[in-house]
Amino acid sequence: MNFLEIKWLALQTKSFKNDEYPPSEDTFFIADYIENEKGKLALDVGSGSGYLTQLLSENFSLVVGTDINFAVLKSQTYKTENLICCHGSDALTAKFDFIVCNLPYLATDEVLDIATDGGLEGFEIPKKIFDSVYKNLEESGKFIFVTSSLSNYQKLIDYVQKLGLKTRILAKKKLFFEELILVEARI
Repeated sequence: MNFLEIKWLALQTKSFKNDEYPPSEDTFFIADYIENEKGKLALDVGSGSGYLTQLLSENFSLVVGTDINFAVLKSQTYKTENLICCHGSDALTAKFDFIVCNLPYLATDEVLDIATDGGLEGFEIPKKIFDSVYKNLEESGKFIFVTSSLSNYQKLIDYVQKLGLKTRILAKKKLFFEELILVEARI
């Protein structure tokens, strides 16, 4: 299945089980920027529906998807191999040349939905993910993540820079109630 077939299928799917997390606008936004990435090892943190994991599988020798929710991994809409239930990349020691994460970035007083809620300022949960993931980035690798104008995205970018990564905003996409921000980080 190619990228366009996957995207079409995602848009056509009307109903999802409670343990499934359907791809949404932010997933497709990321996909548009990573569909041509190539390499040996890729990591999709917060694999959710498996959409990005499956997309990366087309151009990487080995792709690993992680998610904190085991039920979501079991019922992925876009089935892939090499799935690990863990927070961020805590269970991994490998170095990846490409890492992608559709962060849970919504600013919330408490985390009720681990797929979308980022905690205070939309920073609390992404910070934990960054702390986990940056150790798995190959020296010449790329880490791509999406965030939102609804969170304190500059605080996220500043934190990634404090970890020793150089950042740049790749793209922004205006939606009805927010702006999605796609960020690239490198060592």
